Amino acid sequence: MQDLPPGIPVDPETDPPLGPTVDTTPRPLPARVPHRGVSVDLEPLHVRHATELFRAAQGQPADASWAYLGAGPFATEAAMRSHVAAFAATHDPMAWAIRPHVTGTADGWLTLMEMFPAHAHIEIGNIWFSPRMQRSRAATEAMFLLMRHAMDDLGYRRLTWKCNALNMPSRHAADRLGFTYEGTLRDLLVVKGRQRSTAWFSILADEWPSRRDAIAGWLDAPNWGPDGRPRRGLATFRA
Repeated sequence: MQDLPPGIPVDPETDPPLGPTVDTTPRPLPARVPHRGVSVDLEPLHVRHATELFRAAQGQPADASWAYLGAGPFATEAAMRSHVAAFAATHDPMAWAIRPHVTGTADGWLTLMEMFPAHAHIEIGNIWFSPRMQRSRAATEAMFLLMRHAMDDLGYRRLTWKCNALNMPSRHAADRLGFTYEGTLRDLLVVKGRQRSTAWFSILADEWPSRRDAIAGWLDAPNWGPDGRPRRGLATFRA
């Protein structure tokens, strides 16, 4: 048989080579419903969240958390409200507001997007965390709730994560959560008038159980000390 790209599954009975057969049942689209966690709740994004989101965005340099997003920063609450109203009306991406229990306010958003039910492929992305949410237990659990929903509840085979190739915090987050780097599409987009290359990551169905168990172990109450800090890093749960 001809030399084949490494790491690509192949049906040994086919010539020329083809991929293995799979369950072709289209996966369900996600519904606009809340998701409840131990430290955070996800609520379908609504214009009523705009005031809290605008307040959560204050107290940081204007470009600190918006540099790699297609929208923002928002100079006024009215501008935030206009964006949230339009964003909340879309079905792909489908957005949720993030409400950490420790603050009780909407402190960010995230989405499921790039939905391909016939191919069982879906993406978690368009994530914005306010300064007080970044690097928090609630931030990790918010992402985990949607990852678990996509893979366990809806049965998708491929979960992707994309980011600006220069966005090192996002690249580190993908690695931390157990996504595999697949490559970079060069000069793919123009965002806010600037050239953007896009780094691509994925978790596949057969990889998901170990990633799920590692994140769940990190989030579990025994891993958290009275100071509100984890006793072990997430990477140690994948070792």
